[in-house]
Amino acid sequence: MGHNPKIKQFMWIIYVITIIYLIYYTYNTGLFYHWRLWKYNRTVPPILDELHMTHNSSPEHAGSQGPYTQRPYAFLAAVKGTKTVLISAYLEHRTDKKEVCAIAVVLRSEKVAYRCVFRCQEKQLLSNGVADIYTHHFGFAYGTANIMCPLPSGCETPSSIAVTSADANSTSTNDPNQEFLEVKNQQEKTESFPYNFTVCISTMFDFTNVLQLVQSLEMLQLLGVNRVVVYKTSCSPETQRILDYYTQKGLLEVIPWSLSRYVNVSRGWLPEHGPGELHYFGQIPALNDCLYRYMYQSRYVALHDIDELILPQKVISWVELLPLLENQYGANKCYMFENNVFPINVMLAPPASQSLPPQTDWKNVTGVNILAHLYQEPIIEETHYSNFKIIVNPRAVFATTVHGVLKSQHGCSWIDRNIARMYHTRFPRQPNLAKDKLIYDGRLLSYSAHFTPAVNKVLRETGFLPEHSTQ
Repeated sequence: MGHNPKIKQFMWIIYVITIIYLIYYTYNTGLFYHWRLWKYNRTVPPILDELHMTHNSSPEHAGSQGPYTQRPYAFLAAVKGTKTVLISAYLEHRTDKKEVCAIAVVLRSEKVAYRCVFRCQEKQLLSNGVADIYTHHFGFAYGTANIMCPLPSGCETPSSIAVTSADANSTSTNDPNQEFLEVKNQQEKTESFPYNFTVCISTMFDFTNVLQLVQSLEMLQLLGVNRVVVYKTSCSPETQRILDYYTQKGLLEVIPWSLSRYVNVSRGWLPEHGPGELHYFGQIPALNDCLYRYMYQSRYVALHDIDELILPQKVISWVELLPLLENQYGANKCYMFENNVFPINVMLAPPASQSLPPQTDWKNVTGVNILAHLYQEPIIEETHYSNFKIIVNPRAVFATTVHGVLKSQHGCSWIDRNIARMYHTRFPRQPNLAKDKLIYDGRLLSYSAHFTPAVNKVLRETGFLPEHSTQ
């Protein structure tokens, strides 16, 4: 029996329509991308290419005739073929397979297969990178990510790394315009660190609060902190004078923070609080860079702002506090400290039994005087559970956020407020609160015998107080 030509023609039309629909559906649902990524990972081995260089053309000895022109390593670097910006790169010793963690800012909606380009002795080797995008991005289009790059065979100690899109000239290994980041944390350490306590401050922008900056840095030293890291976008000339002073003293490391060259950063912590594509000047990538930067330089790292101080209640310093915390809550934990707000719009005299140190000359210095604000707001659930800050063993943390950690080995513990808590001298969080509802807390005064002379010394040496001031 012969076939009806009309039925045959109709079947071909149905077949073609079905094929077109399947192509459209696959592409628009992202299956096309995942198929390409699967195919890429199956057909391209971990080492995509290898370029042997002569001794004179290696990155360390590059000459004009070689394939590379040696330049200082970049701090921020654009990823070719993508919207991704690399912040820094660190050798990761804690995973089963050795790899490099490249901290990055990524456009969350962009689907990218990454290729990692390693410079290793006299070779250039490549592997496939995988991005782990942080869940904390506060609704902005861009977020922070760790791009994990496995070390190729024969490359145990890469000196530098670049990252590109796998689709962007995937066979080219000698692009003269490629920006490389130095791979840091080459040596894993478990003891004998240069610093005992490091505080990471991010991000400083349009900063003019000179007095509180000096007071906080002096208080941190009294607590036992011997390194403070500031990620700075902008500040007043007076602030810069203070930053330069502490940098010369060896306490401070100031890292220029210029993500706005690549991404439209927001001044607010939510999109509705300020236009932009990335949360609060890139606070989260800065904090994670600081965590990794001091992972093998500091025994502990604290992540909090310049207007926040974590004060022990039963001992004087962090040196005494941390052994107590480790014994009570366990070692290598993320320790979370309750946020207590001391509003700067309220100035009340302390009880008659308390005496304040001399402060008359400080009124001529720009900024907030923390000793003038010793009354705190009562604790409310929002400030208790959402605005805390932390001290961590950085070697136990893989990713951190503004409040707490995102990925760590041993989790976090809340610290009893009677052991230690955070003093946050700032604009009120409860602006309609009556003054008689504020609670006096004079813990700061227990440090004043050493604190006040130390602040005066810095202000004199930086020219903010006359040599023979009354204080």
